[in-house]
Amino acid sequence: MTRALRRASAVASLLALAAVAALAGPASAASPSTAAAAGRYRVVASGLNNPRGIAFGPDGALYVAEAGAGGAGPCLTGPEGDQVCFGSSGAVTRIWRGTQHRVQTGLPSLAEAGGVAATGPADVSYLGATRYVVVQHAGGGPEGRAPFGAAGAAFGRLLKVAGGHTSFVADFPAFEAAHNPDHGAGAEPGSSGIDSDPYAVLAEPGHQVVADAGGNDLLRVDRNGHISVLAVFPVRMTLAPPELGLPPGTKIPFQAVPTSVTRGPDGAYYVGELTGFPFPKGAARVWRVVPGHRPHVYARGFTNIIDLAFDGRGRLDVLEIAANGLSGDDPTGALIRVGRDGSRRTLASDGLVTPTGFVIAPDGGFYVSNFGIFPGSDPSGQLPGTGQVVRIPPR
Repeated sequence: MTRALRRASAVASLLALAAVAALAGPASAASPSTAAAAGRYRVVASGLNNPRGIAFGPDGALYVAEAGAGGAGPCLTGPEGDQVCFGSSGAVTRIWRGTQHRVQTGLPSLAEAGGVAATGPADVSYLGATRYVVVQHAGGGPEGRAPFGAAGAAFGRLLKVAGGHTSFVADFPAFEAAHNPDHGAGAEPGSSGIDSDPYAVLAEPGHQVVADAGGNDLLRVDRNGHISVLAVFPVRMTLAPPELGLPPGTKIPFQAVPTSVTRGPDGAYYVGELTGFPFPKGAARVWRVVPGHRPHVYARGFTNIIDLAFDGRGRLDVLEIAANGLSGDDPTGALIRVGRDGSRRTLASDGLVTPTGFVIAPDGGFYVSNFGIFPGSDPSGQLPGTGQVVRIPPR
């Protein structure tokens, strides 16, 4: 079976594909934004290592999860066959009035050479003064942490930071190994189907809600750290791409890969799909989830959703990491608005290069993690850009 078919659901492998697209894509797409230079976007933070989810804190500052840039090792063979190396370079950065400072450091990170396409802290959410950080998993079940010892203990967990103290709240790989809510649907034949990759967190009073991109489910964590299932997202079938060498008309499964969750104005949860290989363009969906009921599709026709949020007028804004698909060579993302009547409008695209998260400001503007699969520096001079946060004015 080809390596391509093994690209099932792990976000790490999908981000690696995005990195390939950015490095191979047209210079006009994968270069520091001409739109930013013209004043349409404003860079508010730079030098970030794989910036991902972003949120406002109770102090009004921005906080962004940095997946890090890996480190000196141990090193493993990554999902695309390349070597990835471990380090404690994951972090959370505070951005406030032109200054930036890492307020949480030493979190685990795995990355390719040069710090590209890291696996590490993926999202941050606040409830009052308490910060919750979800850290991606190194792969599979709890055994995926074993090569890294105590330094990798945070992989696949939800962290709580309160009063200067950090604690582990929930262990998603352990839950996946014990329950496997999607029963390994769509997994490679012969594999266990155990795959956890928590990617997004929403902190709410008394609990937190987490989208597990590997497990293809939406999970609830109660105040005691107990995990329960809110929804499982199904596998679909699509035509096999020619590079797999399968007979014409052959269909293969592709997974949902939920990467984002928000609470809608109607009280339901809304979840965005990245989708798995072969990433059919236009196949990503937004799900509406009401606890105790089966999820249903709220909106269709997106490509590789990485984040979403509702604005103050009840309109859904959706961020795509690759508007033309991860299997191509165009790293341009898109921020798209879905009106309450179902209409759609692209709010921003040019200058968004593999964007990985956003938050809506009180004035209706946007703060977006841009060049979100690249490290904060590039001594080699080979990367198209380095991690940053940009501000897009209200649209």
